[in-house]
Amino acid sequence: LLQQWYSSSMSVVCTWLTDRMDLQLHIYQLKTLIRIVKKTYRDFRLQGVLDSTLNSKTYETIRNRLTVEEATASVSEGGGLQGITMKDSDE
Repeated sequence: LLQQWYSSSMSVVCTWLTDRMDLQLHIYQLKTLIRIVKKTYRDFRLQGVLDSTLNSKTYETIRNRLTVEEATASVSEGGGLQGITMKDSDE
């Protein structure tokens, strides 16, 4: 059940991002999505969802897009993310 919930949650985010592929995310959208995706990943990992489910192609697509958006924002906004990043603090 948790695996289906995680997969469907990530699928919704991925679809939303795909629909806006040609648009740059606003800084607040980016900050919010980074928080949501990281928290969802961590919470479901703590609940025992398998790594194969957590690190799905959908998650990798989201992670790559948010990482690119983060890099773009850090150049154009000059620190507007205020320490929010896709990079895990334990890496």
